[in-house]
Amino acid sequence: MIATAVLAGCSADTDAPPRVAASVPGDTLSLPEVVAKVEPSVVTVLVGEGLGSGVVFRSGGLVLTNQHVVGASRQVLLALADGSRVKAQVLGTDAVTDLAVLRAERADLPVAPFRSELPQAGETVLALGSPLGFRNSVTAGIISGIGREIPGSASQSGALVDLLQTDAAISPGNSGGALVDTAGRVVGINDAYLPPSTGAVSIGFAIPSATALDVADDLLDDGKVTHPYVGVIAGRLTPQIVQTLGVGTDRGVLVREAVSGGPAAEAGLTAGDVITGFNGEQVPTVEAFLGALRGVEPGDTATLTFLRSRQEKAVKITVGGTEK
Repeated sequence: MIATAVLAGCSADTDAPPRVAASVPGDTLSLPEVVAKVEPSVVTVLVGEGLGSGVVFRSGGLVLTNQHVVGASRQVLLALADGSRVKAQVLGTDAVTDLAVLRAERADLPVAPFRSELPQAGETVLALGSPLGFRNSVTAGIISGIGREIPGSASQSGALVDLLQTDAAISPGNSGGALVDTAGRVVGINDAYLPPSTGAVSIGFAIPSATALDVADDLLDDGKVTHPYVGVIAGRLTPQIVQTLGVGTDRGVLVREAVSGGPAAEAGLTAGDVITGFNGEQVPTVEAFLGALRGVEPGDTATLTFLRSRQEKAVKITVGGTEK
């Protein structure tokens, strides 16, 4: 089934110092203690008639949120936990990972501690933000899975891969808010959810903290993010395509085009090939392929497995880079 994910913001408004160390003590706190620790670092991002959420991740008033929250805006308004409001400049955005960095016109905002390592399935987490305009809201749940991609999401957003899944309720306006562990450390930036119309119950997604901080570093450095690039225009294997091309599988990624001069074309891939694996990972869908691509860096050598005329082949490619 193809599920349509909803990016969790914006909703209607109803009312270069060093990075924080990842080695914050991991002592478990009570849930109210977690909220008291992190809530002052979570802001509401007001953009026109809509809103989302954000998290202060560095001193100097630097805030992480989602790109889809700020859109094309260059300046937004932040509603702080203490009830005050300040303007903030949008320093940079990255549509590929759906992240944005803001600088508030107030340098003393409290910084949230971030956790760089991935949480484990089953860990208790809290989602903090402003769902549907209810500011300073908290929901609780667990980590339901890691490395998730949302089926069918590639046509909607390249960002909806390699995510944390949680059953902590995420709603419109939660986008850009904090997903935190029981030590009060941010493990993810809330991003999307599956609406009830898909048959889902409490299936939400967050961008892992390590990804968010790496992208933020790039945006602060030069306003751009370099993403791994293999030079294929990927397509979904529909039943019609499988039957017409006789590819012999319905699990893989159709190469609609191998871009001339790109890594895949240089390695011999052509239109009509079906990619089935990337660097040791099976890639049964476009979303899985995009997620696997996140695991390499420009300049890395990777193995790409594909089918041609029902024969499996494997080639080595040198991953390129593209700035967005």
